[in-house]
Amino acid sequence: MLSLYTNLAVRLQRNEKGATAVEYGIMVGLIAVVIIVAVSLLGGTLNLMFEEVQCRVSGGTWAADACTPAP
Repeated sequence: MLSLYTNLAVRLQRNEKGATAVEYGIMVGLIAVVIIVAVSLLGGTLNLMFEEVQCRVSGGTWAADACTPAP
């Protein structure tokens, strides 16, 4: 099994297209990690912001982190 991966790595090193594909794969992976970290760090804040917008659009009053519906 290891020789299969070794042969694949050698063939990809000889082929410029393979190297480019690997580079793009690494970039996509890093971008995905950045997006996941950003969403996990900002997720709670974004959720509260969307709840506030929903409350105000429906005519309610937003206070701290709770919505008071319009009468």
